[in-house]
Amino acid sequence: MRFTIPAGLSLLVASTSGHMQMSNPPPLRSEFNLYTTDREIDHSMTNPLLNDGSDFPCKGYHLQLSTSLGEPVLHLKGGNSYWMSFTGGSSQGGGSCQISLSVDGGSTFYVLHSYIGNCPATSGNNTLPFRVPADVPLTERALFAWTWFNKLGNREMYMNCASVTTVHTGEDKVSLFDRPRMFVANIGNGCTTEDSEDVRFPDPGPELTIKNLAAASPIGLYESAGEEGGELFWAGE
Repeated sequence: MRFTIPAGLSLLVASTSGHMQMSNPPPLRSEFNLYTTDREIDHSMTNPLLNDGSDFPCKGYHLQLSTSLGEPVLHLKGGNSYWMSFTGGSSQGGGSCQISLSVDGGSTFYVLHSYIGNCPATSGNNTLPFRVPADVPLTERALFAWTWFNKLGNREMYMNCASVTTVHTGEDKVSLFDRPRMFVANIGNGCTTEDSEDVRFPDPGPELTIKNLAAASPIGLYESAGEEGGELFWAGE
């Protein structure tokens, strides 16, 4: 099935129960994605990643990026600003979120924007603004990711990914490849978030929205790196 990729994001309205999920851009295998066939819809899209990390990243759906299910659903032009949206039945007290981008099929995710506290919002409009660095490379099928660390409930990591096209327009003040790696925790990687606290990302990147100045640091080891590769840091206890 084919459709025209919009120049900007439009909000999708849907009724659903359970936790939260990204609705626009529509994720891989999502009911909101017009390229997802009825038999391929993941009806557990609101579930967190497995606690052993075996379906990281993207619930394993990044492996379908080159298939018909991975047709791009959004055109992202470097230097432009956009909005993403999510929907669901429970924000679990909010938490902290990141929007990240991978241009290598999911091996590396670079943070575009971090939101510390009240993400998703416990009431009101569930949309998040973000900007694409101008130097993003031309990529026919990049991965746009929304990750969420809930404040209340089990210590979990939620991740939805969408296939997008990216277009390079020039240089940026902070290159995509100089931005931090996406924060990863609660999936058996040696890093966890505090119970009943918004997590404070150790390396949130240059574009940041803070709604809770008292957010708590994670516990254990986390990875943050640019183009040169990963490095582990101790986050504390």
